[in-house]
Amino acid sequence: MKTIVLTLLFIFTAIALSFSQDLVYRPVNPAFGGDTFNYQWLLSSAEAQNTFTDVNNNGRNNQSDLERFTDNLNNQLLNQISRSLFNEQFGQDGLTEGTFNFGTLFIEIFPSGEGLVINILDTNTGDQSQVIIPN
Repeated sequence: MKTIVLTLLFIFTAIALSFSQDLVYRPVNPAFGGDTFNYQWLLSSAEAQNTFTDVNNNGRNNQSDLERFTDNLNNQLLNQISRSLFNEQFGQDGLTEGTFNFGTLFIEIFPSGEGLVINILDTNTGDQSQVIIPN
């Protein structure tokens, strides 16, 4: 009886193994080799799940031509004023070593091993910035 049961078990195992197949992984995402037709479905699914909104939208795209022109004109005027202040403070020779004051900005310029170092300190807020111009 045991031999018959073992024989049947062996036969069923052999039959089951003969009908089995290899497992093949197929990626879904087209970025990883999946079908390119899945792209639209994946994109629409991701957009549907996205709950974030753009908080950096400052309305710049919604400006009229007149508002853009006004902003551009203001930027050019501020650039011209800053250029004249720069030439007034540093002259035509450009940046020189030393310490300088522009209103509430304290600027220190000195050479170092990395290049010309410019430390900028806003005395009102305490904010600092450092610019290094390589040799």
